[in-house]
Formats: sequence, structure tokens, C-alpha cells
Amino acid sequence: MLNEDSPLDADHRAGTAARAVSSAFGRQLAGLPGTHLAATSRPASRLQQLRQPWHYWWQAHYLDALIDAGLRERRTGLPFRGPEHPAAAELAPALVRTIGLRNRMRYTNRFYDDMAWLALAVGRLNAVSGSRDRQRPYRKILQSLSAALESAHTPELGGGIYWNRDRSFKNTPATAPAALHFVRTGSRDRAQELVDWLNATLLDPQTGLYMDGIKVVRGRPELEKRIFTYNQGPVLGALLELGGTANLTRAADLIRAVDTHLTDDDGGTRVLRTHGTGDAGLFTGILGRYLAQAAVSPALPEPARRTAAALVESTARALWEGRSKRADWILFSARPLQPAAVSYPGGTAVGLSTQLQAWILLEASARVQRARAESS
Repeated sequence: MLNEDSPLDADHRAGTAARAVSSAFGRQLAGLPGTHLAATSRPASRLQQLRQPWHYWWQAHYLDALIDAGLRERRTGLPFRGPEHPAAAELAPALVRTIGLRNRMRYTNRFYDDMAWLALAVGRLNAVSGSRDRQRPYRKILQSLSAALESAHTPELGGGIYWNRDRSFKNTPATAPAALHFVRTGSRDRAQELVDWLNATLLDPQTGLYMDGIKVVRGRPELEKRIFTYNQGPVLGALLELGGTANLTRAADLIRAVDTHLTDDDGGTRVLRTHGTGDAGLFTGILGRYLAQAAVSPALPEPARRTAAALVESTARALWEGRSKRADWILFSARPLQPAAVSYPGGTAVGLSTQLQAWILLEASARVQRARAESS
């Protein structure tokens, strides 16, 4: 049944999610012209929006999603929200500027995982921006973020990247996206060193998945053994982009482990498991982004690509079919196997994270469908 969807269907669904999320949550910062930021929940008055938690890293993933929409605009020639609204290609640069403004005129903060996510998104925007003049501000941002991430890569605890400036906890959420950033910016040796540390320190031999982190407790290293979907995603991306037999074998094994341990059964179809709301509401969208990368990677064996594609498409389909409408916007569920109307009963506030998660997964599905059509 999944293969009956066409690239046009998948593009339509991704475009619908892009319009729904950006129109429902996108706003100016304190009413300032030329600014753009995503509110972290809805409904919320302007005063409530100002009092909302900052959630810097949610904005990084909003930027990534806007870049996806901008690439679709470039391919189709159609503004993703119609000609009367700014194009995604205009909103993405405005969002980058506004992140710096909202973050007190800088792009670094005290969390290295936050900075790694923003580095990945800004790096993508830099890559698609075209002229050197347009790329110049992004390169400066990337330099500052890279320097911060490099400073957090130390020999303590065997290597890896610290989670924050307290420097007591090294974890997958910081190390994996940092490794992927370093691959993309040409620091391949550093990236491989970080991946090797993850494999040696945080890879769970029982499941084949990556645990959360390692910290010092009363002078001794102690593993934080919890396993989350989003930790697997950027590791997978780094393995794919580093390439080589060992990394690609590990990538195929990781896809198989995700399929086995991080899915729920939907009548014989495997659907990616989600983690609820708040920060966790973004987790599985992040995994979906990199599973889509795996699904279209010619370097992987066909069974691994097929499994990755099936997980992305089944999860995106479930979220699409469970959508509902509230007032003038479309609402997606926090859980693929639960309708949005159940996940968010009438009158409840809706967080940006879960809506971004659905949008990212629908974009991932569109990427897989387009690749399939182009190869057939």
C-alpha cells in the first residue's frame, strides 16, 4: 500500500504540513519588522509568547524544515504559502537573523547539543544560498559554532563532546550532530574520532542502539543508559557521510536495530515510536530525517535502504491520516498511532515540537518518494 503514493502526493502532504506549521507558529519577534521566529506553543497571546521558554534548538529544526520547503519552492517555482506570503527562501534567512537577535546578539549558548543542531541547519542554508555575498554571514556563524564545539571535544571520559558548559556529562545528543557537522565542514578525522568514541562508549551491545551518555558520579564514570530515537538519527547521518566499509556496515546494523527496538506494530506495519511532547516531541522527526538519507543512499545495501524507506513512509502516512483541523489550522498528533484529536483534545495547548516532528517526517517521506520516482 505504501508504494501506491506518488511523489506528487508526498509533496502535497509535506507542503500542507509546511504551511500549517509555519502559519500557525511563525511570527515576528516582539512585532519587529523583518524578524521571524516560531512560537513554542499555540494558542498564546503576544505577551504569553514573550514569556515562553526560548527553546533555541527547536528553532534550529524549524530552520531545517524551512530549508526543505525552500528546496521544494526552487523545484516547483511555487511559494510554499502562496504568492501573498513570504517564501521559505525569505523566511529562513530572517529566522537565522532573529535567532541571533533573540539569543542576545550571539549564536552560541551553554548547550553544545543546541549549537550542533544549529550548525547543521545553518550549514545547509549556507550550502543552498548561492552567491558568496549571501553565504558570508552564515560562514561567520558556522565558525563561531565550530569553535565552540571543538572546545567541548576533550580527552576526558575517553573523548566525545560535552553536553553543556558544566562539563560533567558527555552524550550522544551533542556528540552525534557535532560529528555530522564536522564531516560536512571537512574535519573528517575529528568526525571519525567522535563516531569511534560513540561506538566504543555508548553503543549498547544488547540492542545495537546508542545510549544517552556518560557522566562522572562521585568520581567514577557512570552510563546514562536511556535510549531515544533522536540519538540514532545523527549517528546514522555521520556514518553515511563518513562512508567506508566499517561505517556503512554499522549504519545498516543501526537501521535494523531501529526497526527492531524503536517501532510499534500497526497491523503488520512497523511505525516509528515517539516520546511524547515538550523536547521529546521532536525526537522521532530527527530520526526520520536521517532514515530518509539512508533510504536514498546508494552506498547502503538494498535491504537496509528498503527498511529505512518503509519506516519513514509508514510513520509519515500514520501522522497524515491521524491529522485533524482546529479553527484555521491543521493539527498533527504527538503519536503516529493516535489521532490528533485524541492526542490534543479541544482547547488544549499544542507545542511546536510535535508539529515540527510531523512536518519533518512528511518532508522525509517526500524525499524518499522523489528518489524512488527518479530511479524508476
